[in-house]
Amino acid sequence: MDETFETLIEIWEDIKTFLLELVKFIFKNLHIGFLQAEERKDVVVNALYRQRGKLSQRLTHTGMGVLAALGVMIAPIISQEFPGTSVNPWTGATGGMVLSAFTQNPGLDTQVSSKVRDSIINYTVQDGDTVSSIAEKFGVSADTVRWQNDLTGDMIKAGDIIQILPVTGIAHKVQKGDTVYSIAKKYDAESQAIVDFPFNTFANDETFELAIGQTIIVPDGAMPTAVYTPRIRQVTPNAGSVVASGQFVWPTQGFISQYFSWYHPGIDIANNALPLDVAADAGTIEYAGWDSAGYGNMVLINHGNGFKTRYGHLSVIMVIPGQTVKRGDVIGRMGSTGYSTGPHTHFEIYQNGIRVNPLLFLK
Repeated sequence: MDETFETLIEIWEDIKTFLLELVKFIFKNLHIGFLQAEERKDVVVNALYRQRGKLSQRLTHTGMGVLAALGVMIAPIISQEFPGTSVNPWTGATGGMVLSAFTQNPGLDTQVSSKVRDSIINYTVQDGDTVSSIAEKFGVSADTVRWQNDLTGDMIKAGDIIQILPVTGIAHKVQKGDTVYSIAKKYDAESQAIVDFPFNTFANDETFELAIGQTIIVPDGAMPTAVYTPRIRQVTPNAGSVVASGQFVWPTQGFISQYFSWYHPGIDIANNALPLDVAADAGTIEYAGWDSAGYGNMVLINHGNGFKTRYGHLSVIMVIPGQTVKRGDVIGRMGSTGYSTGPHTHFEIYQNGIRVNPLLFLK
């Protein structure tokens, strides 16, 4: 009996040893299998990564093909949803011929940036350039190019380096005793135009004091000894009290001292006699009072048809917000309030929220 018990114990110990070794063997093989699978996974991933461009192109092309097929199938159904038409979208007339943009001899051309220029730049004259063509390329007058570069007529040649102003006018280096007013007088320009040019800086923004040695731009200025293009002052007609809709009359009397430009979105009408200002068209006074942005005493009229008009720098305001006015009704008197150097009315026209050139609308 004891021998049988001992035998069973020995058998059980052998079984335990066998099971332990079996478990170790299984885990060892599983571990090796996992390592091999991990290596194979890296190989597959690397292969897919290298093929990503080709696969993405195939996927894109397949997707576009499916969309195109879907469009072909549903187009006739969509066409039936439009009332009053029986046009077959696949039998309509063909469009016009597409002309190729390629040319055999495109040539060379200097590309001028459309970005607003804030300073004087240097330009190298190219073959075929003239003073007039350069002026047109940069959006300034031919006289401006001549004055800035001390040119006599069109005496330029390829390779010359000339200076180009950001706008038509004169570049002036400030001397001792110069003021905005004296400079404007010297170049037959308007002091307000000098102040309004956004890239002119002042030692004192309230008094428009200038620093000796600085260079300022005088928009629309002319050399005192210039004998080129004559300068003409446009005089506005009287603004009568007429009743109409959709057309604009002149808001006051005087001469146009500054025209519409990208940095001056209106016109200035100057007159030392300080005449009355009238509504350019019938409408409702949207604002009447002081404007701290620089317009001084200002009136804004909403004409109710997508147009608004603004009258700035008034000395007296004679209307109140909410009041309705007819075209030609008095709204105030010309002045020099706000960011102003002399008596004038700054006049703007808004069309659908965008400031446009008033000279295109005034009658």
